[in-house]
Amino acid sequence: MIRSELIQKIADDNPHLYQRDVERIVNTVFEEITGTMAQGNRVELRGFGAFSVKKRDARVGRNPRTGETVHVLEKHVPFFKTGKLLRDRLNGK
Repeated sequence: MIRSELIQKIADDNPHLYQRDVERIVNTVFEEITGTMAQGNRVELRGFGAFSVKKRDARVGRNPRTGETVHVLEKHVPFFKTGKLLRDRLNGK
């Protein structure tokens, strides 16, 4: 599902809301999650999962095409851990 499909689904399920308002709500939720993670904090949605940021240390890597060694800088990457409710639902429990 992509963002526009999510917006359309929520708008269809809530006919009393205008689609532009639903779009604003969805965008605000995503912006808050992104902003919170950009500050290095964790976002937990009970029953769904938790978004967090993990730090990857600097390391020496290898260019697969040339075999030459390259220095990879330290970076922060997003990480998602599913909640128990979501895991159980995906596994048919």
